[in-house]
Amino acid sequence: MLEGNRVTARISVRGFAVASATAVTTVGAVVGVASGSDQGQTTTDVEATAADATLLADIPAGQQTQAQTASLTQQADSASTAAQAEAKKTAEEAARKQAAEDAAAKRKAAEEKKRKAAEKKAKEREEELASQSASRSDDRSDAGDFEQQSSYSVAEIKSMAQQIVGGGQYQCFSQIVDRESGWNYQASNPSSGAYGLVQALPGSKMASAGADWRTNPATQIKWGLNYMNDRYGSPCDAWSFWQANNYY
Repeated sequence: MLEGNRVTARISVRGFAVASATAVTTVGAVVGVASGSDQGQTTTDVEATAADATLLADIPAGQQTQAQTASLTQQADSASTAAQAEAKKTAEEAARKQAAEDAAAKRKAAEEKKRKAAEKKAKEREEELASQSASRSDDRSDAGDFEQQSSYSVAEIKSMAQQIVGGGQYQCFSQIVDRESGWNYQASNPSSGAYGLVQALPGSKMASAGADWRTNPATQIKWGLNYMNDRYGSPCDAWSFWQANNYY
């Protein structure tokens, strides 16, 4: 039944198209004669138009709808694909931007942490030096003046050093004196001129601590302690340097 209707529709449309084309041809011919135009050319154009109408009429109505639907679907798919690509591009750009911001924030945090650590270390060092300075001041005030003797034993000299240097730094001071002079306050290096417990070079430097620097171990100890504090920060710092370099 549907096929019969489709054939009928084709015939009807075809007949209408042919009839229309014939009518147009007839009118065109009359007009062409009246106006003196080329009748042959007009007839050809009208016949082509009629042929096109016949070809369109040959496509069933259902297939025309399917073709239109397929075209719209393709357009929608293309638009969707383009939208997805744009969304992906936007998301990737946002991700790159966020990653860059996160990296910058991490670098800033690391630099801030490093700065604070350096400040903390510097502050602790200042406090340590201040404490050592106060300790040295106390040690010097507690040491007092030692009675001058014609000679001193190693035990007596070490006792002086413990009182002058103080317990916190004495072991480091002792390590250096052990290696420099073996606690001989009259030790002299004939090649360099170094002299005394701490081998001051030249020995006359120790005159800043007392005129009796040649014969008084206490004067030599005081000078050596001041030297280590001024040059290295403390006897223990001087000992660390000595261990690395075999001199101080």
